[in-house]
Amino acid sequence: MITNTRGFLWSDLETRALLEIWGEADVQSALDGNFRNSHVYRDVACRLAELGFERTPEQCRIRIKGLKRQYYQARDGLKKNGHARKICKYYDEMDRILSCRGGPDGAPEPLAPPPDGAQPAGPLAGPPTPGTPHNSREVDAELDEDAELESPRDNFTEDSGECSSYADHPIKVECPPFAIPVPPGDGFKEINAPTITPPLNQPKRSKKRHANLTLDKMMEKFLQQSVDTEEKFYRYEEQRLKIEDKRREAEHARELQMLQMLGQMLAGISSTVSQRSQSIPASPPQRANHRSYGDNFNYNAMTAALSPPIVIERSFSLHRTHSLKDMENIFQLVRNVIPPLTGKRHKGQDGRIGIVGGCQEYTGAPYFAAITALKVGADLSHVFCTKDAATVIKSYSPELIVHPVLDSPNAVHEVEKWLPRLHSIVIGPGLGRDEVLLENAKGIIEKSKVKGIPIIIDADGLWLISQQPSLIQGYQRAILTPNYMEFSRLYEAMLRDPVDSSDHHGCVLRLSQAMGNLTIVQKGERDLISDGEKVLVCSHEGSSRRCGGQGDLLSGSLGVLAHWAFLAGAEKTNGQNPFLVAAFGACSLTRQSNHQAFQKFGRSMTASDMVSEVGTAFNKLFET
Repeated sequence: MITNTRGFLWSDLETRALLEIWGEADVQSALDGNFRNSHVYRDVACRLAELGFERTPEQCRIRIKGLKRQYYQARDGLKKNGHARKICKYYDEMDRILSCRGGPDGAPEPLAPPPDGAQPAGPLAGPPTPGTPHNSREVDAELDEDAELESPRDNFTEDSGECSSYADHPIKVECPPFAIPVPPGDGFKEINAPTITPPLNQPKRSKKRHANLTLDKMMEKFLQQSVDTEEKFYRYEEQRLKIEDKRREAEHARELQMLQMLGQMLAGISSTVSQRSQSIPASPPQRANHRSYGDNFNYNAMTAALSPPIVIERSFSLHRTHSLKDMENIFQLVRNVIPPLTGKRHKGQDGRIGIVGGCQEYTGAPYFAAITALKVGADLSHVFCTKDAATVIKSYSPELIVHPVLDSPNAVHEVEKWLPRLHSIVIGPGLGRDEVLLENAKGIIEKSKVKGIPIIIDADGLWLISQQPSLIQGYQRAILTPNYMEFSRLYEAMLRDPVDSSDHHGCVLRLSQAMGNLTIVQKGERDLISDGEKVLVCSHEGSSRRCGGQGDLLSGSLGVLAHWAFLAGAEKTNGQNPFLVAAFGACSLTRQSNHQAFQKFGRSMTASDMVSEVGTAFNKLFET
């Protein structure tokens, strides 16, 4: 039994090779002669195989049958409306081949059904009459093929070049081109083949032709809609870029106007300070390296005269312009979130801060972060470090709670047990880049996100985020505190572009937006703080001394202020992002501590000297 071969489609190259072989004169003569058509198509299949296309004779025959049917339909369509090539791709090749054969237009005429009582014309009916195509055997074969029972699947696969098995077709009776005399006495049995002539009420596949035309129209319509959609997209994109340019120009104009107003305000304050300084005893001379407005007077001498201290603070927004009153109230918002000291409060209520970091090489960083948190006002500081760093960190201060678990196999589980007791967690000071420690820090970040705890990430924790930004992306209770190099690494990892040194505000804003609108604090000559909606610039007076550990003081104080601001809610922060307010307060406190320590120690100032000044700096900024 021959395997059914339906389902194998003909490519354009195969079809053209088949037409070239089938259209040759010797093949057409063989089809019109006494040879069996199956033998002819077997030769056609062999010649096709020599060209590299493996097809059975039956596949070749069915493909030719489908092509001829498409040609006849196309010819009828050409006569009716001139649309022929929409339904017959190979119309020209078929027309060239079939026009060389006998009969009008190169096509066989359909046989009319015999009248009632008349004997149908069979294969032994005699020689062909004038006007009948001399390739009558080919016509008979085609009528035999057309009379096969067709299913909906046949209607589809036939035009696709598919074919059925040999067993699906009846054996064809061949007849010579000349008449065979039959004696009258013998007679012959009438060959009544009901499949020779199709019934009158059988449709001529007009429905299938209509479906093909509809499919072509649908394809044309789809392609046109695709072109229109693409044009609309580019047109809308161009309009969006124009609107964006106009918005940036308007924002730039607003920034310039704001700077002018700030200049006028500072000029007025300077004149007021000059007038008051005349009535106050002479103050100690000021150092020449001050950089902000505080350079014009001594804080200690003017504390009683001016409160709060003078600070340059600017706020930029892409969505709305903030008034000068809003900018002046930033310090007041920080004061609002600081919990009052009352006798009703108990230990731990003002903050339990966790520091994740500390290894054999780096023991000072987690200490500075933890001790600063206590100096700012937290009640308890926990340090989660490696086993070999725990003893060293404990020896620095008895106030710290040290857990030597960070390098243990179950470090994440050990830290997770403490997370419900912590109000915020600082990850990165002294962490190092050991794979085990980084993997444990990653797990701790995931667990902290589940608990909804504010997370501050600094130092090597930022290196981990630059390798896996999705670890913290979109978690808006996180605050990142990168320096210039760490910011460049994060920016290139997220935006795939280098940092634009001429647009620092735009860069920090874009990075915050790319990270899911979490708070970014870019440390530098001026601290840029953004939550993706606005940029605050903290240029509070500090010093030119950059000692190691200063960033750890910032992350430790930020852990406390983030908890206080988050606990206070939008009511105390006047609707502002609480983490934005906390970041501004921590930056100002660190700069003030740096300034006071530098006044005492100058170039010999260290991070330990800054820690000693945290308490007085806090009182000066937020409680006087």
